[in-house]
Amino acid sequence: MASRLGTQLGEWRATTAVAQSLADRIRMLLLDGRITVGERLPSERALAAELGRSRATIARAYELLEAGGYADRVHGSGTRAALPAQRIHRPSPAGDDVIDFTIASVGSTPGLHAATVRALDRVAGLLGTPGYSLDGLPELRERIAARYTARGLPTDPAQIVVTSGAMHALTVVLAAFGARGRAAMVEQPSFPHALDALRRTGHRLVPTPVTVTGDGGGWDASHLVDTLRTQRPALAYLIVDFHNPTGATMPELERARLAAVARTTGTLLVIDETCAELDIDRGWTPRPFAAHGPAILIGSMSKIAWGGMRIGWIRASLPQVRQLLDARPSIDLGTPLLEQCIAIELLDDMDALLARARTRLSAGRSAVAAGLAAHLPEVAMPEVPGGLSAWLDLGGTSSTSLSLAARDRGLLLPPGPRFSPSGVLDRFARIPITWEPEVTALACARLGDAWRAVRSGERPDSTRLAASAVV
Repeated sequence: MASRLGTQLGEWRATTAVAQSLADRIRMLLLDGRITVGERLPSERALAAELGRSRATIARAYELLEAGGYADRVHGSGTRAALPAQRIHRPSPAGDDVIDFTIASVGSTPGLHAATVRALDRVAGLLGTPGYSLDGLPELRERIAARYTARGLPTDPAQIVVTSGAMHALTVVLAAFGARGRAAMVEQPSFPHALDALRRTGHRLVPTPVTVTGDGGGWDASHLVDTLRTQRPALAYLIVDFHNPTGATMPELERARLAAVARTTGTLLVIDETCAELDIDRGWTPRPFAAHGPAILIGSMSKIAWGGMRIGWIRASLPQVRQLLDARPSIDLGTPLLEQCIAIELLDDMDALLARARTRLSAGRSAVAAGLAAHLPEVAMPEVPGGLSAWLDLGGTSSTSLSLAARDRGLLLPPGPRFSPSGVLDRFARIPITWEPEVTALACARLGDAWRAVRSGERPDSTRLAASAVV
């Protein structure tokens, strides 16, 4: 039987420096989350038999991993994946700090401090209450519901559950409606942490492809429908507005068709709307998905206000809200009141908030385009009408190899397979458009250096830099 590591290695092959190549590949699997810290690796004898290599080669690969801090080897207890203890700092264009391109999130909005000060008066009025808010403050739910109504989806505040961010919202949804052992349809590529959450709750992931936006890009509508009809998944997790990472937006007719088919297959549609209002110049504005049929919607303040603003929400039917609130106490007892009060202040000036985000994303997109043109002219900048990132097609170059080389140059870049439910997409890489232009310019220079190194056959340094989560 194939081991989990052997399965993750997939079609890995090496003709020279086999031990080093294998160590590099295992290290990359660990750094991008496909192998977890503390996970026990196969024995030298078992992995040698599985890969058709000598035991000495496997032993040497494990030694290289241990030397770099990526494995702990204890006699009698086997080998376990590990990470070097090293802090990753916020980048400075003038210094040698690491630039973390695993993060695709705009910096704090200029109005956040003032909103926080104003929110203190709201909090003062709540100090006489118990402080628990299982579904969220009424004033915040009213504002979130009003936003949906303004976007073309009439919503009652009772249909809103406030959460501590979008990932927390997904956790609550899966606690209430997850179906361990059943299929869950997901996009390929998709948001890595959502894929991880579905795996942890025992779902079998069934991918459907999404390609870069532009002519012929987006979802394969026939594949979507066929997958629903043949697999009959218990749920589907989809990002239909400014898809992360491709930036695609699903047309309204496809939304209506998908909603209709999901009703016939009994599939619960969970739609991630965290990027829905990050429009730069798309030219049209679709209605929220649930305007076309039953769906649970997940939203967040973190992508438009600040990553540290841990406020998200769920929009669902009233019966679903009751199930969500029944499940939530096993996870937590409510979202912090101060952050909810800050969110109320920010939502009262939502137009200005979105305008600032649009300006930031537009500048970031221009910086990525300029950086690619200057340092990676072989890689085309795709159309990016909004959202958080550009999904680059690297042609014949491996994003895993590029990621390793970039790490050696102080740039953390998640490889394409990190966004895949099945470990493919190695010819793609996600580049965020959310960083300051000067940071992006420096990052692209480092990326270009890494690109040339990979193309010339240079081997990565196997001892530098620890991992970071993809955001």
